[in-house]
Amino acid sequence: MTSFPLSRRLVSEALGTAVLVATVVGSGIMADRLTTDTALALLANTLPTGAILVVLISVLGPISGAHFNPVVSLVFTLRRELAAMPALGYVVAQILGGIAGTILAHSMFELPLLQASTTIRSGGAQWLAEVTATFGLIFVIFSGLRFRADAVAWLVGLYITAAYWFTASTSFANPAVAIARSLTNTFAGIRPIDLPGFIIAEILGALLAALLTSWLLMDVRIPRTLAETEPTP
Repeated sequence: MTSFPLSRRLVSEALGTAVLVATVVGSGIMADRLTTDTALALLANTLPTGAILVVLISVLGPISGAHFNPVVSLVFTLRRELAAMPALGYVVAQILGGIAGTILAHSMFELPLLQASTTIRSGGAQWLAEVTATFGLIFVIFSGLRFRADAVAWLVGLYITAAYWFTASTSFANPAVAIARSLTNTFAGIRPIDLPGFIIAEILGALLAALLTSWLLMDVRIPRTLAETEPTP
């Protein structure tokens, strides 16, 4: 597979996160305008999010790996599959891309470009939900890469679609997305003051999943090229 320069990978990460956040925020705004039924609004927010993940991972995965999520980049770094400096670049690109996605969504719906959310998302149940959601996301990604690499886009999209409904937090599972959603006072928002609890929970969930998958999957690494399987003379 062609190795893309870091500059192009960073643009891929920023673009993917921007479109992901624009979908989350934009579909939330649209849902809120079309219905007063909270359950229906959540469904209208869920389906576009799961669908866009399938699309984005499919088209941008070959460029940057389609992380779109700082904790995904963190786990790849811990597994020594992504160097520290590129990983830092990924995280910055994801955060900036997420903020751009919020601004884009607000622009399309003629709202102030940046807002401070007033939606309360705090407490032990919410934090546990984020640990659970992020744990599941990381587990799905690495199990998928191990056994069904061709289906990872669908696995992630379907998992997030489900996690919207079985977690109390509606499955943020992504610090960059959480930061971006703190800047919208709409259906998808989260108070800025609630961010630290969510981000800590997401990091914890990712680390727990990294530990379990490393053991459960026996941390088997598939050689990237045939040459890597040949003995050194």
